[in-house]
Order: sequence, then structure tokens, then C-alpha cells
Amino acid sequence: MKVPLLDLQAQYAGIENEVMAAVSEVLKTQRCIGGPKVAELEEKIAAASNCKIAVGVSSGTDAILNVLMSLDIGPGDEVITTPFTFFATVGCIARTGARPVFVDIDPKTYNIDPSLIEEKISDKTKAIMPVHLFGQMADMDPITEIAKKHALPVIEDAAQSITSRYKDKTAGSIGTAGCFSFFPSKNLGGIGDGGMIVTNDEEFYEKLAIMRNHGSKPKYYHKLVGGNFRLDPIQAAALLVKLPHLDEWSKARRKNAKYYNSRFSGTDIQTPYINPDCVTIYNQYVIRAAKRDELMSHLKENQIGCEIYYPAPIHLQECFSSLGYKQGDFPNAEEAANEVLALPVYPELTDEMKDYVADTVLSFGSGD
Repeated sequence: MKVPLLDLQAQYAGIENEVMAAVSEVLKTQRCIGGPKVAELEEKIAAASNCKIAVGVSSGTDAILNVLMSLDIGPGDEVITTPFTFFATVGCIARTGARPVFVDIDPKTYNIDPSLIEEKISDKTKAIMPVHLFGQMADMDPITEIAKKHALPVIEDAAQSITSRYKDKTAGSIGTAGCFSFFPSKNLGGIGDGGMIVTNDEEFYEKLAIMRNHGSKPKYYHKLVGGNFRLDPIQAAALLVKLPHLDEWSKARRKNAKYYNSRFSGTDIQTPYINPDCVTIYNQYVIRAAKRDELMSHLKENQIGCEIYYPAPIHLQECFSSLGYKQGDFPNAEEAANEVLALPVYPELTDEMKDYVADTVLSFGSGD
């Protein structure tokens, strides 16, 4: 049996006619930049995130970059974040000319450890950027308390966690702004790149909206240097078709995760830890294993898709060697990078496919 890590064709099969009709509608109107589809998606994503307002942008990366630029973060500034994340989190900080300052992760949740943040704050610190990794929100109460104490904005990198929850709050609604990605592999994925910024600060929204369009308002008059960060209306149209299914898809992922958890209980496989204060959307289902690389080879030999998120922490990436970090600086992140492995968890998995994945994982090391 072949089980891919993700099967977007299976998802598309159930919504093909709706997607094609929605895209065709955009093409017939020839409103190919901005327009009503983008505005409608912004309104609905804001509502789903319990935020007042949203700004559609060209990618999750550009969502982060827009927020940083709109906060006037630049050379000489520092932004505190985690070294265990997708590159864009830190790459965007570097692109502004600011310095990323890393804080190690909680080894259970893989999210930034709030207890280590305050010691990294300096007079150069201009923001804190927690990442809601793998669909689970970071421990936001202590983070926001620290931020408030030091008058710092909080940027939620919620690229993997749209509609996930922490206590009574939704991803993106707690900080100054929240950043989502609509990369096709996300729980809410487009048919290309796309992203969204949500906020409850209407004044900040105005700046974000101007910055996504080269900093111009009105047209051809530029008070700011922004970027071309606009969301494509074709992406908005496809996402509007998918959005009503999001809760159902996330519930299916939680159900699949629960199945895996039961199968791996009492074994050497470490299943995901979910903070009792959180409701995760399982953008990834990530296990830990001491012989991770051998397990990965075993799964691939049996035609099971799997992936390492992420094989090298950001502080050890070659392009950031000038920051002066070294092996051992963030041991929890480094250990996680050596042991984590994502298994298929997408909603369209059949019972037979889940059985096969679990059986194959459990057969590793048993001699079968």
C-alpha cells in the first residue's frame, strides 16, 4: 500500500466543480488584482480568527515581512523568536536588517519557552515573535505579560495554525498581528502562494494595507516604501470554497491523531504533547524516535510518506553563521531536530491507510 504524506488530489476531488466555478468567475470579471473575492476572504478570515480586520497578502512569508516593516523594524533592532521553525520566520527578520535573537523551545510542545524570553530582552529589542508550530499555539499568557511589561509588540507566526485555540482565544487574535500562510499543504491551502494578516488594531491595519501595495495611498503617491504583497483574487476564490470545510478537516486530523496516539501508547514512540490549554489543528502529526533516520528509511521503503520538520535549527543554518551561534546553544531545539518525524494525518486517510502506517511504524525494530 502507498500512503503519501499529503494527498491534495483527494481533497480536490470533492470540491473540483466549486473551485473551477469560483476561478472562472474571477476570470470572467477580469478583476485580477484585489476586488470582491479578496475583500470577502479578508472579512471571513478575520471573523474565523475573532479579529476585527484582515489584510490579504501574497504569502505567509510576506505577511511576516509586512508586519515587521509596518512596525518600522530595521537595522540595529532585535526580534526575539525561536530557532525551531520554518526559515521564513527568521529570514524575514534578517531581510529588514534586524537581528534575530533566539530562545530555546519547550521540549514537549516545540514552541518557544516563555520562561527564557525575558533574559534575552535588551534596549534593542523591538518585538517578540512566537511561532504556533505544527498547529498548536504557543503558551501566550506569559509571553504577552512579558511583552506588556516591556512595551513590545507580539507578532504571532500562525502560518501552521489557522483557527487553533489557546484557552478562549484564537490564533492571531492575541498579539499585535497574526500571520497566516495559505501554502497548498496547509490545513487551509490555496492553489498557489497566499497569506493573510489579522489584527484588532485598526490604525495598524491601515499601515499594513498601504504597505502591501508599495506603500502608496492614493495611487502613485508614496509616503512609505512598501512591497508588492497583494493577494491574488484567484487564490481568494479557491480559499473561499475551502474555508467552510476547514473545521471539518481539522476535526478529521484530530481524529486521525487520536488513533495514532492509541496505537503508539506504551511504545518507544513519543506522540505529540498537546497543552491542555490548547486545541490543535494538527497541521503536522509529529512523533519522536531515537532512531529517527532509520525509521524514516523504513517507512519510505514501505511507500509511506514522512518528513522531517525541521532537520536543522535556524541558528545552525550557514546563512546565519555571522550571528555567532554554535552547536549546543539551544539543546532542546537541536535534540528535536534529530528526533522528530511527521506522519500522514490528512483528513482523507482511510482506516486501512492509518492501520498500515501504524503497523509499519510499530514493526520497526521488531524484526518484522
